[in-house]
Amino acid sequence: MTQPIHILNGPNLNLLGTREPEIYGALTLGEIEQACSAHARDLGFDILFRQSNHEGELIDWLHDANVNASAVVFNPAAFTHTSVALHDAVRAIEPPVIEVHLSQTAAREAFRHHSYIAPAARGSITGLGLQSYLLGINAAVSCLGN
Repeated sequence: MTQPIHILNGPNLNLLGTREPEIYGALTLGEIEQACSAHARDLGFDILFRQSNHEGELIDWLHDANVNASAVVFNPAAFTHTSVALHDAVRAIEPPVIEVHLSQTAAREAFRHHSYIAPAARGSITGLGLQSYLLGINAAVSCLGN
């Protein structure tokens, strides 16, 4: 049986739907999870969808993905721009990691232009709202040769 794709979400994404909808859109994280689950299922994969506001928990989940995931779709949110520890955790695991962001980080505040995750990830998809996640799943599956 194929291992699931882990979809990991960082801080404040639990507030989607109400937090700055002009930037992040109106979908809730639950609605994004439902769309990701349906899309992955169409591609023959299950998902494990998680969100944490805690950097260490995200690191633990990346370590867990090393043995329990086919691939990882990762929205590190604000930790993208600050966390060497998450960069190191992404580099330390074998499954392909696709970085995703709902907003176009390069078009936002200057501090959001740098990603510590991008150099460690297989690829990055930004600025396409829900489509960033769905394309991230496509990319993850493509990296697996499926």
